[in-house]
Amino acid sequence: MSDHHAADRVNKPLPKKLYITGWILTGIGLLLYVLGYLTDESHAAFANVVNFLFLASIGVGSLFLIALEYLAGAVWSVPMRRVNEFLASLIPFAVLLALPIFFHLHNVFQWASPEIVSTDTILQAKSPYLNVNFFVLRFVVIFGTWIVFLYFLKRNSVLQDKDKDQKHTRFNIRISAMFMPVFAFGLTFLAIDWALSLEPHWYSTVYGVYFFSGTALAGIAAATFCIVLLYKHGYFPQLRRDHFYSLGTLMFVFVNFWAYIAFSQFMLVWYANMPEETYWFVARWKNGWEYISILLIIVHFVVPYFALLSQDAKMNLPRLKFITVWLLFAHFLDLYWLVMPTYSASPVCGWIEIGFPVLIVGLVIIMFGWKMKRYNLIPIGDPKLQKGLEFHL
Repeated sequence: MSDHHAADRVNKPLPKKLYITGWILTGIGLLLYVLGYLTDESHAAFANVVNFLFLASIGVGSLFLIALEYLAGAVWSVPMRRVNEFLASLIPFAVLLALPIFFHLHNVFQWASPEIVSTDTILQAKSPYLNVNFFVLRFVVIFGTWIVFLYFLKRNSVLQDKDKDQKHTRFNIRISAMFMPVFAFGLTFLAIDWALSLEPHWYSTVYGVYFFSGTALAGIAAATFCIVLLYKHGYFPQLRRDHFYSLGTLMFVFVNFWAYIAFSQFMLVWYANMPEETYWFVARWKNGWEYISILLIIVHFVVPYFALLSQDAKMNLPRLKFITVWLLFAHFLDLYWLVMPTYSASPVCGWIEIGFPVLIVGLVIIMFGWKMKRYNLIPIGDPKLQKGLEFHL
């Protein structure tokens, strides 16, 4: 396939109706977003934390997949890499979504309330790390660094569409090598700051890895959903069953990895049976949270495990599309399970919880439509593109 024909195929914009739908959903989501803070700011702030982490997971998880492709020298994912580049562009939107929380830190985090810290020796001991100024600084540094890496990785990829120069690939490989440790530390700090520190008396040595497993899975699921949907509407006519098998396998791997880390965290706490550790799980096993805990096991592991177990299932497009939406819901449920027990002793679900996801879906559609107007959907300048299109197992 020539570059000319490739360019003709990849510049097709999203349908106008879908683009309009994105704006409508964004408007509805923003309205519910504002109303949530006006009616119950504490509830809205906690729901905001869940959705901020959800959007950040998809964006940062997609950026991780881009860097992983360059470092591994992967070929099969090259034709679809631009989807991850588009999804990684959600990182700045996650920053905007998090901003209102900074005005309600005292409603969300115990360590942000001087009255509570003054009577709690544990929080006083942790105050050199858990304080508002350092918290804000870490947020700025982490997301600022990720956005810088995102900018250079995307810029080189787009420039390569024009000049076909392999130096951009070499440059991105070096950038990806620098990004990986920054990603690992940054994601760990993000998990500790925005989820673990909600209950600052509790601690876990694998919390960062647990959060990473969900983040990577969310990035893969979001990309696979977009790729399958675009393929069915004629945007990726060159893809083969082997490409979808690889996507399905990658999802299957991280479904198992999440379950392994989740069980490891629980087993170590259960085996030690120390009150200062077990209370976190006990709180999620009473007052209705036990049903959410059981549901999480079924939704996040049992169903996707058997749905993706066979070889044919990993290449079945309707099943892949369904399981990607399922896994995104599972990741959202996981974050809800991590965050909301701090807010309420029993599960809560209302229009405030619905408003934020509506806003996120609208933003994703708008962002995708805008990116597809400006950039090729396929990285036509990548030297590995032809091998990627001809990939077979």
